[in-house]
Amino acid sequence: MKNKSTFDTVAVHVVGWILSVGVYLLPLLFLLMISLKTTHGFLADPLAIPVHLEWGNFVDAWQQGHMTDYFLNSVIYTVFITGLSLLLSVLAAFPVARNYLKFSNAIYLLFVISLFLPGGLIPLFTEALKLHLFNSRIGYIILNLGTGLSFFFFVGYIKSIPKALDEAAALDGCGYFRFVFQVLIPLLKPALATMGLLDAIGAWNNLIGPVVFLSDQNLWPLTRGLFVFYGQFSNNWPLLAAAVIIVMTPMVLLFIFLQRYIVQAAGGAIKQ
Repeated sequence: MKNKSTFDTVAVHVVGWILSVGVYLLPLLFLLMISLKTTHGFLADPLAIPVHLEWGNFVDAWQQGHMTDYFLNSVIYTVFITGLSLLLSVLAAFPVARNYLKFSNAIYLLFVISLFLPGGLIPLFTEALKLHLFNSRIGYIILNLGTGLSFFFFVGYIKSIPKALDEAAALDGCGYFRFVFQVLIPLLKPALATMGLLDAIGAWNNLIGPVVFLSDQNLWPLTRGLFVFYGQFSNNWPLLAAAVIIVMTPMVLLFIFLQRYIVQAAGGAIKQ
């Protein structure tokens, strides 16, 4: 019986690894393979392994895609959107998680419902024009703030923190903002790292937002610059593949750096 249980466990792990390789690694390897081909070699046989590796495609993609300027814009957008989203979510989630507000449950329910609603681009675009947020770095950042997922996650995580900590801090004369920044936020490090990673990936990989809200080429992020390699009559697929790899690399490195916090955060969020 024990041997059968061990075999079942091993079989589940093997199937999991096979699915992981098939779903995640093979597309990445195929993308890397395309990025190292010449245009002629790709058109001749897209599935063939390249004989001569064209590492210069990455240099050409960086230069032709004007990625120096776009990279700086992406960093600015990602840093501010992620930082402000986390701050606003924590400040909103704490009183709701503790039921310090009269309609805490209703507010929480509204945020949960918002997770299942599609984004309204047309109303958002109309409001952006009225509020002069269109074609502006500050406007683009404001339009991408406030995700219900961060709020939802922080509420669950804060509920796992003993409420007695709030009372002890209040007896010591600790104010609301001092408690949040000096006591609560250090306890939320795993959750902040997890949601910061998700918010950063969302801001960095946003493709629709720059197309809709940014028409000035000087304000474009990296994702908007990918359209340089996609033409009406012809496409440079090897350079486009190289550009995609360049765009995704920073977020892959960020995930590797922060992945150890994800399990801790998930464990804290499901307590209570």
